[in-house]
Amino acid sequence: MTDAEAGSLRFNVLGPLEGWADGARLRLGGLIQERVLGTLLLETGRVLPIGRLVESAWAEDPPATASHQVRKAVADLRRRIPAGGEVIVTDGPGYRVTLRQEQLDLTEFGMLVQAARAAEGEGRPAEAVEALRRALGLWRGPILSGAGGPVIEAAATSFEERRLAAAEHLFELRLGLGESGELVVDLRDFVQSHPLRETLRAQLMLALYRSGRQAEALEEYSRVRELLVEELGVDPGPGLTKVYEGILRESPELAAPAPPPAPVPVPAPTVSAPADAPCTLPYDLADFTGRERELRELLDCAGRDYARHSRIVALDGMGGSGKTSLAVHAAHSLAGDFPDGQLYIDLRGYTPGEQPVTPGGALDSLLRALGVPGERIPEDLAGRTALWRATITGRRLLLLLDNAADADGVRPLLPTAPGCLVLVTSRARLVDLDSAQWISVDVMSPEECAKLVAETLGEQRYAAEPEAAAELARLCGHLPLALRIATARLRNRPRWTLRYLADRLRDEARRLDELSSGQRSVAATLRLSYQALDQECRTAFRILALHPGGEIDVHAAAALLGTDPRDAEDILEILLDVHLLQQPEIGLYTFHDLVRSFAHSLRAAVTEDDDEASVHRLLDYYLTATESACQVMFPGRRRIPTGTDEGPVQAPRFDGRGPAEHWFAREQGALLGMVGLSRRLGRDRHTVLLTRNLAFQLSARGQLEEFRSMGLEAVSAARRLGELPLLGVSLSNLGVACWKLGRFTEAVEIATEGRDVAERLGDLQTLAHSESTLGQLKSLLGNFPQALSHLEKSIAHERKLGASRAEAESLTLLSTLYEQWGRHEEAAAAARRAIVLCDELGRHENKVVALTDLAFAQACLGDDESAEVSLKQARTLCEENRDPGQVALAFALSAEVCHRLGRTEQAVEYGDRALHTVSANVSPLRRAKVENTVGRYLSRRGDHTTALGLHERAHEVASSLDFRIEVAYALSGMARAQAALGRTEEAAGHERSAEELFTAMGVPADRRR
Repeated sequence: MTDAEAGSLRFNVLGPLEGWADGARLRLGGLIQERVLGTLLLETGRVLPIGRLVESAWAEDPPATASHQVRKAVADLRRRIPAGGEVIVTDGPGYRVTLRQEQLDLTEFGMLVQAARAAEGEGRPAEAVEALRRALGLWRGPILSGAGGPVIEAAATSFEERRLAAAEHLFELRLGLGESGELVVDLRDFVQSHPLRETLRAQLMLALYRSGRQAEALEEYSRVRELLVEELGVDPGPGLTKVYEGILRESPELAAPAPPPAPVPVPAPTVSAPADAPCTLPYDLADFTGRERELRELLDCAGRDYARHSRIVALDGMGGSGKTSLAVHAAHSLAGDFPDGQLYIDLRGYTPGEQPVTPGGALDSLLRALGVPGERIPEDLAGRTALWRATITGRRLLLLLDNAADADGVRPLLPTAPGCLVLVTSRARLVDLDSAQWISVDVMSPEECAKLVAETLGEQRYAAEPEAAAELARLCGHLPLALRIATARLRNRPRWTLRYLADRLRDEARRLDELSSGQRSVAATLRLSYQALDQECRTAFRILALHPGGEIDVHAAAALLGTDPRDAEDILEILLDVHLLQQPEIGLYTFHDLVRSFAHSLRAAVTEDDDEASVHRLLDYYLTATESACQVMFPGRRRIPTGTDEGPVQAPRFDGRGPAEHWFAREQGALLGMVGLSRRLGRDRHTVLLTRNLAFQLSARGQLEEFRSMGLEAVSAARRLGELPLLGVSLSNLGVACWKLGRFTEAVEIATEGRDVAERLGDLQTLAHSESTLGQLKSLLGNFPQALSHLEKSIAHERKLGASRAEAESLTLLSTLYEQWGRHEEAAAAARRAIVLCDELGRHENKVVALTDLAFAQACLGDDESAEVSLKQARTLCEENRDPGQVALAFALSAEVCHRLGRTEQAVEYGDRALHTVSANVSPLRRAKVENTVGRYLSRRGDHTTALGLHERAHEVASSLDFRIEVAYALSGMARAQAALGRTEEAAGHERSAEELFTAMGVPADRRR
């Protein structure tokens, strides 16, 4: 960013979001951009992961493309903002905004409030008033008003509290300066907006009383008392009551104060620095690397205002995260500000084989370091504390207290006089250490790890294996201690490559053994944190490692621990405090990779009698929770007895489809692990029902191989149970998986068996589903008459059952069949009926399919305008659709229709979007149809070479599946492109093959696309 750009760039968030550069307003784009930028500005300097920005941009139920849209919004913002690439910086897993203090009104507000406090503390109340006036003048309304969203609204509530606190402080100062009548109007404005704010009401009463308006002051009290009783059922607090009683008594204490005398400057006492100021700091690492953000935050917290009071800055983080190295590096950077000495003491709160240093022992060492003779140091703690504080009074000292175990061990060491800086490091945040400013030290970013490897091993060795270096950092969990141990081993073994050590670390069972060098060991470091826990928390730590997923919520933890969610949360928070767990977001907890390995090593050494019971409770919990979520998402779905005792299991409550879908997406990894666990434990009913509940998630996300693999496990489990209803359901789901994977022959066999089982049971619901699946499979194989028979039976069964959702799905299959067959009028009729059912149900996931089917029929009938109307509705719903294949198909057809309507720019955009979407995890069926559709559009546009490539790829995929109609369309498209490119012989051969296929399937010549 150039100086000119930096100087002119400014953002205002205290009101509607505004950006300015060179005196002109910045155009920031749409609501998504505004919410993303607003969230980044509210936490300037902090890295915000993509997930937090998604949460900010969408209140709930974000679209499947949410992450992509956030990245696009950031890219657009960087283009719109001068030197935007330096303002919005990519940092590890997310983004952060870098601005100077004067470039953001929110930061300026904080600076002015701080200046007001400083002026007041130094006896300059008039200057404090002016600073607060300027601070409050920056507000133009609620923070980021108009942006909306829960993240911004929560921030707005917090910052509104800061604004009110500043206003109350301003009124207090003005009352202290003798103002009264001139305050009434301003105070009434605030009271009107915040009628329950008792401090403001008391200040208004006081201003009225001092203006000679005693009756009005008493009326204000009556008014607020009635309001508090009516709204909250409480009486006014003691502060407001005291003012009221004082007014009644006309207390002299309420009289306006006399104007304060001008402050007389008092020269600061001069303290001569000792000739040899002590410095006991450890050496600063010559290869200290990274931690720029944390170091900057630490230095900012330390500040420079030591003359008024001593500051305490504390670092917390898991063992091995580099807290001490960072604190020592910062201490050396700040040493020049403390000419009277820089003292370090290791309190040994987490030192292998040693007891923590007592406060008395620490004071003895510190006093001796300052030159106090041993005979002058008292024996008792109180005496040593008093001598320590007297000795350092008037001195400017930097004190680094490393490795603190608790606040009690730190408090006696803290200075009470101004002039000092205290740095504290601890594995747990010592929440009862008053006045401390805390900085949490997390693992290093991949970029910082790369710099550390290059610094410790040499740039040449790093450059030879950058990918192996990244893998090494990942296996070390991006933990500085682990990475330094690993690079130390490599320095001592010059013949080892980075790849060789990474391969050794891949074995989780020996990873912690590998990460040991001399007295340094990751396992030993973690063991100290573990041993500091009580027995209940140690047991919980080991049991929680049984969870198969990446993230644990309080309900899953409660199931594992056999307790209620509230008690489970208490234990999780204790483990979080000592950094044996991490918290990616509120309510979720996760193990660092190396901590999980450590927990597993403990499990191998300690036999837990209740392991099996814990796992069984967790299986019951996930089965109950998935059943609950599915009932919300599919209200008409048939219930199948789970066979679990649902009494003690406390599952989360889902208020609607959005939260249920979000929970499924978040827990997917854990659910896959639980299916495997239930199979290994022989819990066949859990295997069947968990698979049934998870099937829709895997299908919607295109994870088809996992879908089929789980389906096979479920069918085997159902056969072992010998329960035909469970077998019928499992066969039905497996048939869908095989269909989506293009394994049509296997799918036909499975669906046929499923239909036979349903007929034996008289299970009309499963029978309808099986007939629908068989209809679709026969359609794909080009056997249209048989497909029609199956689909008509399916729809008849579904109407008899009143299963509107299932009927809508079958109607979309029927519409597709008619469209492929060339019976476009009937295709349109089936699609319209499906749309009506979707509207009646108020559900959208099938409406996108039905609208796209209708558009295909309309386009084939030559009614492109109507087709575009249908597609416009489909594209709107695509933002909420989880199936990338269906989204890609809607945009592919949009490109073809828009091109025919002469909307060429839109056609290009839609075609690119279709191909980009289909490159994701999309079923081969959809891929073939999308590529054929886009290929037809490109041929019409004249891009025959690209069109030929797409048709050839579609032909390859469709042929491997025996997807006959798309094989025919691919051959036809190839012929069309080859003819345009002058390859007439090849074109003629492909055209003949296409004609043969169309004829065999009974598609009329005039009804082929």
